[in-house]
Amino acid sequence: MANRSSTARTAIEVLRENDRGTYTVPTKGLYPFQWNWDSCFTALGQSHYDLDRAWTEVETLFAHQWDDGMVPHMVFHEAAPSYFPGPDVWATGRGVPTSGITQLPIAGFAVNRLFRRSGGLPGAEARARVLLAGLDRWHAWFYRTRDPAGEGLVAIIHPWESRDNSVDWDEGFARVPTEGVASYQRNDTKHADPATRPTKEQYDRYLWLVQHFRELGWDSTRLHDASPFRIVDPGFNAILIRSCLETAALAEALSEGEIARRNEAWAQRGLRALDTLWSEPRQQYLCRDRVSGEPVDSPSIGGLIPLFAPIPPQRAAALAATIRAIGSHVRYLVPSHDPRDPRFDMKRYWRGPVWLVCNYLISEGLARAGEGELARRIIADSLSLIEKSGFAEYYDPHDGAPLGGTRFSWTAAMVLEFLEPEQ
Repeated sequence: MANRSSTARTAIEVLRENDRGTYTVPTKGLYPFQWNWDSCFTALGQSHYDLDRAWTEVETLFAHQWDDGMVPHMVFHEAAPSYFPGPDVWATGRGVPTSGITQLPIAGFAVNRLFRRSGGLPGAEARARVLLAGLDRWHAWFYRTRDPAGEGLVAIIHPWESRDNSVDWDEGFARVPTEGVASYQRNDTKHADPATRPTKEQYDRYLWLVQHFRELGWDSTRLHDASPFRIVDPGFNAILIRSCLETAALAEALSEGEIARRNEAWAQRGLRALDTLWSEPRQQYLCRDRVSGEPVDSPSIGGLIPLFAPIPPQRAAALAATIRAIGSHVRYLVPSHDPRDPRFDMKRYWRGPVWLVCNYLISEGLARAGEGELARRIIADSLSLIEKSGFAEYYDPHDGAPLGGTRFSWTAAMVLEFLEPEQ
Protein backbone atom coordinates (compact mmCIF):
# COMPACT_ATOMS: atom_id res chain seq x y z
CA MET A 1 0.00 0.00 0.00
CA ALA A 2 1.87 3.02 -1.32
CA ASN A 3 0.09 5.64 0.79
CA ARG A 4 0.60 4.01 4.19
CA SER A 5 0.76 6.34 7.16
CA SER A 6 3.99 6.72 9.11
CA THR A 7 2.31 4.87 12.00
CA ALA A 8 1.57 1.87 9.78
CA ARG A 9 5.10 1.89 8.42
CA THR A 10 6.50 1.89 11.96
CA ALA A 11 4.20 -1.00 12.89
CA ILE A 12 5.64 -3.02 10.01
CA GLU A 13 9.17 -2.12 11.15
CA VAL A 14 8.37 -3.45 14.64
CA LEU A 15 7.03 -6.72 13.25
CA ARG A 16 10.04 -7.18 10.99
CA GLU A 17 12.41 -6.36 13.85
CA ASN A 18 10.88 -9.18 15.92
CA ASP A 19 10.69 -11.62 13.01
CA ARG A 20 12.91 -14.69 13.40
CA GLY A 21 12.22 -16.11 9.93
CA THR A 22 9.49 -18.64 10.65
CA TYR A 23 8.14 -17.24 13.92
CA THR A 24 7.98 -13.85 15.64
CA VAL A 25 8.97 -13.05 19.21
CA PRO A 26 6.64 -10.70 21.12
CA THR A 27 9.57 -8.37 21.86
CA LYS A 28 13.32 -8.65 22.26
CA GLY A 29 14.67 -9.65 25.68
CA LEU A 30 11.45 -9.91 27.67
CA TYR A 31 9.85 -12.65 25.55
CA PRO A 32 12.45 -14.42 23.36
CA PHE A 33 10.31 -17.33 22.09
CA GLN A 34 7.05 -18.01 20.23
CA TRP A 35 3.81 -17.51 22.13
CA ASN A 36 0.56 -19.05 20.92
CA TRP A 37 -2.01 -16.26 20.77
CA ASP A 38 0.69 -13.64 20.18
CA SER A 39 1.64 -15.44 16.96
CA CYS A 40 -1.94 -15.58 15.73
CA PHE A 41 -2.46 -11.85 16.24
CA THR A 42 0.96 -11.21 14.72
CA ALA A 43 -0.04 -13.18 11.62
CA LEU A 44 -3.03 -10.88 11.16
CA GLY A 45 -0.65 -7.93 11.14
CA GLN A 46 1.79 -9.62 8.79
CA SER A 47 -1.02 -10.33 6.33
CA HIS A 48 -1.18 -6.60 5.56
CA TYR A 49 2.25 -6.66 3.92
CA ASP A 50 3.31 -10.33 3.42
CA LEU A 51 0.60 -12.99 3.26
CA ASP A 52 3.07 -15.82 2.73
CA ARG A 53 4.92 -14.86 5.91
CA ALA A 54 1.62 -14.64 7.80
CA TRP A 55 0.72 -18.21 6.86
CA THR A 56 4.18 -19.39 7.94
CA GLU A 57 3.71 -17.81 11.38
CA VAL A 58 0.68 -19.95 12.17
CA GLU A 59 2.10 -23.03 10.44
CA THR A 60 5.17 -22.86 12.68
CA LEU A 61 2.95 -22.78 15.74
CA PHE A 62 0.86 -25.78 14.62
CA ALA A 63 3.96 -27.73 13.62
CA HIS A 64 4.43 -28.14 17.39
CA GLN A 65 0.91 -29.33 18.16
CA TRP A 66 0.97 -32.26 20.57
CA ASP A 67 -0.19 -35.73 19.56
CA ASP A 68 -3.26 -35.36 21.80
CA GLY A 69 -4.29 -32.17 19.97
CA MET A 70 -3.08 -29.47 22.36
CA VAL A 71 -1.29 -26.47 20.91
CA PRO A 72 1.15 -25.30 23.62
CA HIS A 73 1.33 -21.73 24.78
CA MET A 74 5.11 -21.47 24.22
CA VAL A 75 7.57 -23.00 21.74
CA PHE A 76 11.27 -22.77 22.65
CA HIS A 77 12.86 -22.56 19.20
CA GLU A 78 16.26 -21.41 20.47
CA ALA A 79 18.30 -21.66 23.63
CA ALA A 80 17.89 -18.76 26.05
CA PRO A 81 19.58 -19.82 29.30
CA SER A 82 18.66 -16.61 31.12
CA TYR A 83 14.92 -17.03 30.50
CA PHE A 84 12.73 -18.39 33.29
CA PRO A 85 10.87 -20.68 33.26
CA GLY A 86 12.77 -22.28 30.39
CA PRO A 87 12.42 -25.70 28.78
CA ASP A 88 14.26 -27.49 31.60
CA VAL A 89 11.61 -26.33 34.06
CA TRP A 90 8.73 -27.42 31.83
CA ALA A 91 10.43 -30.73 30.90
CA THR A 92 7.66 -31.75 28.50
CA GLY A 93 9.93 -34.08 26.56
CA ARG A 94 9.26 -32.67 23.10
CA GLY A 95 11.81 -32.72 20.25
CA VAL A 96 11.58 -28.93 20.03
CA PRO A 97 10.79 -28.01 23.65
CA THR A 98 7.41 -26.50 24.46
CA SER A 99 5.48 -25.56 27.55
CA GLY A 100 2.87 -28.02 28.83
CA ILE A 101 -0.20 -25.77 28.93
CA THR A 102 -2.18 -24.00 26.23
CA GLN A 103 -3.43 -20.46 25.62
CA LEU A 104 -6.46 -18.53 24.37
CA PRO A 105 -7.53 -20.20 21.09
CA ILE A 106 -7.72 -17.31 18.64
CA ALA A 107 -6.15 -19.39 15.86
CA GLY A 108 -9.40 -20.43 14.17
CA PHE A 109 -10.37 -16.81 13.71
CA ALA A 110 -6.89 -15.89 12.46
CA VAL A 111 -6.62 -18.75 9.96
CA ASN A 112 -10.02 -18.03 8.42
CA ARG A 113 -9.04 -14.35 8.09
CA LEU A 114 -5.82 -15.34 6.33
CA PHE A 115 -7.75 -17.59 3.98
CA ARG A 116 -10.22 -14.84 3.09
CA ARG A 117 -7.41 -12.34 2.58
CA SER A 118 -5.51 -14.76 0.35
CA GLY A 119 -8.29 -14.47 -2.24
CA GLY A 120 -7.38 -17.48 -4.33
CA LEU A 121 -3.60 -17.07 -4.13
CA PRO A 122 -1.75 -20.22 -5.25
CA GLY A 123 -1.28 -22.66 -2.39
CA ALA A 124 -3.62 -20.92 0.06
CA GLU A 125 -6.24 -23.67 -0.07
CA ALA A 126 -3.69 -26.40 0.58
CA ARG A 127 -2.20 -24.49 3.50
CA ALA A 128 -5.66 -23.86 4.92
CA ARG A 129 -6.55 -27.56 4.73
CA VAL A 130 -3.54 -28.57 6.81
CA LEU A 131 -4.29 -25.96 9.45
CA LEU A 132 -8.01 -26.82 9.41
CA ALA A 133 -7.20 -30.34 10.55
CA GLY A 134 -5.02 -28.97 13.35
CA LEU A 135 -7.70 -26.53 14.48
CA ASP A 136 -10.32 -29.27 14.60
CA ARG A 137 -8.03 -31.48 16.71
CA TRP A 138 -7.25 -28.61 19.10
CA HIS A 139 -10.90 -27.70 19.61
CA ALA A 140 -11.73 -31.37 20.21
CA TRP A 141 -8.93 -31.50 22.81
CA PHE A 142 -10.46 -28.52 24.67
CA TYR A 143 -13.90 -30.04 24.97
CA ARG A 144 -12.49 -33.48 25.79
CA THR A 145 -9.99 -32.49 28.48
CA ARG A 146 -11.18 -29.12 29.82
CA ASP A 147 -14.94 -29.77 29.84
CA PRO A 148 -15.10 -33.29 31.27
CA ALA A 149 -18.75 -32.93 32.37
CA GLY A 150 -19.82 -31.78 28.90
CA GLU A 151 -21.39 -28.51 29.99
CA GLY A 152 -20.15 -26.62 26.90
CA LEU A 153 -17.61 -24.44 28.70
CA VAL A 154 -13.90 -25.14 29.16
CA ALA A 155 -11.75 -24.28 32.16
CA ILE A 156 -8.25 -22.92 32.39
CA ILE A 157 -5.98 -24.74 34.84
CA HIS A 158 -3.14 -22.21 35.00
CA PRO A 159 -3.34 -18.39 34.94
CA TRP A 160 -0.76 -18.28 32.15
CA GLU A 161 -3.36 -19.85 29.87
CA SER A 162 -5.33 -16.60 29.96
CA ARG A 163 -4.69 -13.20 31.60
CA ASP A 164 -1.78 -14.04 33.92
CA ASN A 165 -2.52 -12.04 37.08
CA SER A 166 -6.15 -11.02 36.55
CA VAL A 167 -8.13 -10.17 39.67
CA ASP A 168 -10.50 -12.91 38.47
CA TRP A 169 -8.08 -15.58 39.60
CA ASP A 170 -7.26 -14.28 43.10
CA GLU A 171 -9.70 -16.33 45.13
CA GLY A 172 -9.17 -19.60 43.28
CA PHE A 173 -5.45 -19.03 43.02
CA ALA A 174 -5.20 -18.73 46.81
CA ARG A 175 -5.81 -22.49 46.97
CA VAL A 176 -2.55 -23.15 45.12
CA PRO A 177 0.28 -23.90 47.58
CA THR A 178 3.69 -22.25 47.51
CA GLU A 179 5.59 -24.83 49.58
CA GLY A 180 8.27 -26.80 47.79
CA VAL A 181 8.76 -24.41 44.89
CA ALA A 182 12.35 -24.61 43.69
CA SER A 183 14.41 -21.41 43.87
CA TYR A 184 14.32 -19.31 40.73
CA GLN A 185 15.27 -15.97 39.22
CA ARG A 186 12.65 -14.23 37.11
CA ASN A 187 13.33 -12.86 33.64
CA ASP A 188 10.44 -10.41 33.30
CA THR A 189 11.53 -8.09 36.11
CA LYS A 190 14.95 -7.65 34.45
CA HIS A 191 13.27 -6.00 31.47
CA ALA A 192 10.25 -4.26 33.02
CA ASP A 193 9.42 -2.39 36.22
CA PRO A 194 8.50 -4.98 38.91
CA ALA A 195 5.63 -2.69 39.97
CA THR A 196 3.95 -3.42 36.63
CA ARG A 197 4.39 -7.22 36.78
CA PRO A 198 2.85 -10.09 38.79
CA THR A 199 4.00 -10.32 42.40
CA LYS A 200 6.49 -12.89 43.77
CA GLU A 201 3.70 -14.67 45.66
CA GLN A 202 1.76 -15.07 42.41
CA TYR A 203 4.89 -16.32 40.65
CA ASP A 204 5.48 -18.90 43.37
CA ARG A 205 1.99 -20.25 42.75
CA TYR A 206 2.54 -20.25 38.97
CA LEU A 207 5.63 -22.39 39.50
CA TRP A 208 3.93 -24.74 41.95
CA LEU A 209 1.35 -25.58 39.28
CA VAL A 210 4.06 -26.18 36.67
CA GLN A 211 5.90 -28.55 39.03
CA HIS A 212 2.62 -30.31 39.91
CA PHE A 213 1.67 -30.89 36.28
CA ARG A 214 5.21 -31.99 35.46
CA GLU A 215 5.00 -34.66 38.17
CA LEU A 216 1.82 -35.91 36.46
CA GLY A 217 3.74 -36.32 33.20
CA TRP A 218 1.80 -33.57 31.43
CA ASP A 219 -1.07 -36.04 30.93
CA SER A 220 -3.93 -33.84 29.72
CA THR A 221 -6.51 -36.44 30.76
CA ARG A 222 -5.44 -35.97 34.41
CA LEU A 223 -4.49 -32.31 34.74
CA HIS A 224 -7.96 -30.72 34.89
CA ASP A 225 -9.17 -32.72 37.88
CA ALA A 226 -5.74 -32.61 39.53
CA SER A 227 -5.47 -28.83 39.46
CA PRO A 228 -6.56 -26.84 42.52
CA PHE A 229 -7.08 -23.92 40.09
CA ARG A 230 -9.95 -24.47 37.62
CA ILE A 231 -11.65 -21.34 36.36
CA VAL A 232 -14.26 -21.00 33.61
CA ASP A 233 -13.32 -17.70 31.98
CA PRO A 234 -16.05 -16.13 29.78
CA GLY A 235 -13.50 -14.30 27.63
CA PHE A 236 -11.53 -17.47 26.96
CA ASN A 237 -14.70 -19.37 26.09
CA ALA A 238 -15.99 -16.59 23.83
CA ILE A 239 -12.74 -16.69 21.86
CA LEU A 240 -13.02 -20.48 21.56
CA ILE A 241 -16.65 -20.20 20.44
CA ARG A 242 -15.78 -17.62 17.78
CA SER A 243 -12.83 -19.70 16.59
CA CYS A 244 -15.08 -22.77 16.31
CA LEU A 245 -17.50 -20.75 14.18
CA GLU A 246 -14.68 -19.44 11.99
CA THR A 247 -13.28 -22.95 11.68
CA ALA A 248 -16.72 -24.18 10.63
CA ALA A 249 -16.91 -21.44 7.99
CA LEU A 250 -13.45 -22.36 6.69
CA ALA A 251 -14.43 -26.04 6.61
CA GLU A 252 -17.54 -25.20 4.59
CA ALA A 253 -15.43 -23.24 2.10
CA LEU A 254 -13.16 -26.28 1.76
CA SER A 255 -16.08 -28.75 1.50
CA GLU A 256 -15.16 -30.42 4.78
CA GLY A 257 -18.69 -30.90 6.03
CA GLU A 258 -17.95 -33.13 9.00
CA ILE A 259 -15.45 -30.67 10.48
CA ALA A 260 -17.90 -27.82 9.84
CA ARG A 261 -20.77 -29.57 11.61
CA ARG A 262 -18.63 -30.58 14.58
CA ASN A 263 -17.27 -27.07 15.19
CA GLU A 264 -20.66 -25.46 14.66
CA ALA A 265 -22.13 -27.80 17.28
CA TRP A 266 -19.39 -26.97 19.79
CA ALA A 267 -19.98 -23.26 19.23
CA GLN A 268 -23.76 -23.41 19.62
CA ARG A 269 -23.52 -25.47 22.80
CA GLY A 270 -20.89 -23.03 24.09
CA LEU A 271 -23.08 -20.02 23.36
CA ARG A 272 -25.97 -21.49 25.32
CA ALA A 273 -23.70 -22.30 28.25
CA LEU A 274 -21.97 -18.92 28.13
CA ASP A 275 -25.23 -17.24 29.10
CA THR A 276 -25.09 -19.00 32.48
CA LEU A 277 -22.12 -16.73 33.30
CA TRP A 278 -24.13 -13.54 32.88
CA SER A 279 -24.40 -11.28 35.97
CA GLU A 280 -27.35 -8.92 36.15
CA PRO A 281 -25.87 -6.87 39.02
CA ARG A 282 -22.56 -6.40 37.18
CA GLN A 283 -24.14 -6.13 33.70
CA GLN A 284 -21.38 -8.28 32.28
CA TYR A 285 -20.23 -11.89 32.29
CA LEU A 286 -18.33 -13.29 35.28
CA CYS A 287 -15.96 -16.22 35.72
CA ARG A 288 -17.04 -19.36 37.53
CA ASP A 289 -14.78 -21.22 39.92
CA ARG A 290 -15.24 -24.84 38.89
CA VAL A 291 -13.81 -26.11 42.19
CA SER A 292 -16.34 -24.27 44.37
CA GLY A 293 -19.04 -24.02 41.73
CA GLU A 294 -19.52 -20.35 42.58
CA PRO A 295 -19.36 -17.25 40.35
CA VAL A 296 -16.31 -15.02 40.78
CA ASP A 297 -17.45 -11.48 41.57
CA SER A 298 -14.68 -9.74 39.65
CA PRO A 299 -15.62 -7.26 36.88
CA SER A 300 -12.69 -7.69 34.52
CA ILE A 301 -12.21 -7.40 30.79
CA GLY A 302 -12.77 -11.15 30.59
CA GLY A 303 -16.46 -10.41 31.07
CA LEU A 304 -16.49 -7.92 28.18
CA ILE A 305 -14.59 -10.00 25.59
CA PRO A 306 -17.73 -12.15 24.98
CA LEU A 307 -18.72 -9.38 22.57
CA PHE A 308 -16.32 -11.17 20.21
CA ALA A 309 -18.80 -14.08 20.04
CA PRO A 310 -22.33 -13.78 18.60
CA ILE A 311 -23.99 -13.25 21.98
CA PRO A 312 -27.68 -12.19 22.14
CA PRO A 313 -28.34 -8.55 21.14
CA GLN A 314 -29.56 -7.59 24.61
CA ARG A 315 -26.31 -8.85 26.14
CA ALA A 316 -24.23 -6.92 23.62
CA ALA A 317 -26.21 -3.75 24.34
CA ALA A 318 -25.73 -4.20 28.08
CA LEU A 319 -21.98 -4.72 27.66
CA ALA A 320 -21.78 -1.59 25.52
CA ALA A 321 -23.49 0.36 28.30
CA THR A 322 -21.04 -1.07 30.85
CA ILE A 323 -18.07 -0.04 28.69
CA ARG A 324 -19.49 3.49 28.29
CA ALA A 325 -19.81 3.73 32.08
CA ILE A 326 -16.22 2.56 32.49
CA GLY A 327 -15.18 5.15 29.90
CA SER A 328 -16.27 7.97 32.18
CA HIS A 329 -13.66 6.87 34.75
CA VAL A 330 -10.60 6.52 32.50
CA ARG A 331 -9.08 8.47 29.65
CA TYR A 332 -8.36 5.40 27.50
CA LEU A 333 -10.61 2.40 26.89
CA VAL A 334 -10.70 -0.50 27.63
CA PRO A 335 -8.97 -1.08 30.99
CA SER A 336 -8.40 -4.72 31.89
CA HIS A 337 -10.30 -4.30 35.14
CA ASP A 338 -13.23 -2.08 36.07
CA PRO A 339 -11.84 1.14 37.63
CA ARG A 340 -14.89 1.33 39.89
CA ASP A 341 -13.74 -1.85 41.67
CA PRO A 342 -11.34 -1.27 44.61
CA ARG A 343 -8.99 -3.97 43.30
CA PHE A 344 -8.28 -1.99 40.12
CA ASP A 345 -4.53 -1.37 39.67
CA MET A 346 -3.85 0.95 36.76
CA LYS A 347 -0.25 -0.15 36.13
CA ARG A 348 0.00 -3.82 37.06
CA TYR A 349 -0.27 -6.09 34.03
CA TRP A 350 -3.83 -7.53 33.73
CA ARG A 351 -5.27 -5.75 36.78
CA GLY A 352 -6.03 -2.42 35.09
CA PRO A 353 -3.90 -1.48 32.06
CA VAL A 354 -5.15 -1.29 28.46
CA TRP A 355 -4.13 -3.98 25.97
CA LEU A 356 -4.65 -3.34 22.26
CA VAL A 357 -5.40 -6.99 21.49
CA CYS A 358 -8.38 -6.86 23.83
CA ASN A 359 -9.45 -3.55 22.31
CA TYR A 360 -9.39 -5.30 18.94
CA LEU A 361 -11.59 -8.19 20.11
CA ILE A 362 -14.06 -5.87 21.83
CA SER A 363 -14.26 -3.26 19.07
CA GLU A 364 -14.75 -5.99 16.44
CA GLY A 365 -17.63 -7.39 18.44
CA LEU A 366 -19.18 -3.99 19.06
CA ALA A 367 -19.07 -3.13 15.36
CA ARG A 368 -20.83 -6.40 14.48
CA ALA A 369 -23.45 -5.71 17.18
CA GLY A 370 -24.28 -2.30 15.68
CA GLU A 371 -22.39 -0.31 18.33
CA GLY A 372 -20.22 1.46 15.76
CA GLU A 373 -19.74 4.70 17.67
CA LEU A 374 -18.31 2.96 20.73
CA ALA A 375 -16.17 0.70 18.55
CA ARG A 376 -14.71 3.78 16.84
CA ARG A 377 -13.93 5.37 20.20
CA ILE A 378 -12.00 2.29 21.30
CA ILE A 379 -10.02 2.28 18.04
CA ALA A 380 -9.36 6.02 18.37
CA ASP A 381 -8.17 5.55 21.97
CA SER A 382 -5.88 2.73 20.80
CA LEU A 383 -4.28 4.84 18.10
CA SER A 384 -3.94 7.78 20.51
CA LEU A 385 -1.97 5.52 22.84
CA ILE A 386 0.37 4.64 19.98
CA GLU A 387 0.88 8.30 19.13
CA LYS A 388 1.51 9.20 22.76
CA SER A 389 3.55 6.22 23.98
CA GLY A 390 4.68 4.06 21.07
CA PHE A 391 4.17 0.33 20.59
CA ALA A 392 4.16 -0.78 24.23
CA GLU A 393 2.98 -4.10 25.62
CA TYR A 394 0.21 -2.38 27.63
CA TYR A 395 -0.72 1.12 28.84
CA ASP A 396 -1.92 3.08 31.86
CA PRO A 397 -5.62 3.81 31.17
CA HIS A 398 -5.43 7.20 32.89
CA ASP A 399 -2.35 8.90 31.46
CA GLY A 400 -1.48 6.52 28.62
CA ALA A 401 2.02 5.80 29.95
CA PRO A 402 3.73 2.83 28.24
CA LEU A 403 4.09 -0.26 30.42
CA GLY A 404 5.82 -3.63 30.10
CA GLY A 405 7.80 -4.42 26.98
CA THR A 406 8.49 -1.99 24.14
CA ARG A 407 8.18 -2.32 20.36
CA PHE A 408 5.69 -5.11 20.90
CA SER A 409 4.63 -7.36 18.04
CA TRP A 410 0.94 -7.86 18.72
CA THR A 411 0.48 -4.18 19.47
CA ALA A 412 1.99 -3.37 16.07
CA ALA A 413 -0.20 -6.01 14.43
CA MET A 414 -3.36 -4.55 15.92
CA VAL A 415 -2.40 -1.08 14.72
CA LEU A 416 -2.33 -2.43 11.17
CA GLU A 417 -5.71 -4.07 11.74
CA PHE A 418 -7.14 -0.76 12.96
CA LEU A 419 -5.60 1.38 10.23
CA GLU A 420 -6.26 -0.96 7.31
CA PRO A 421 -9.61 -2.69 8.04
CA GLU A 422 -11.09 -5.19 5.65
CA GLN A 423 -13.37 -3.67 3.04
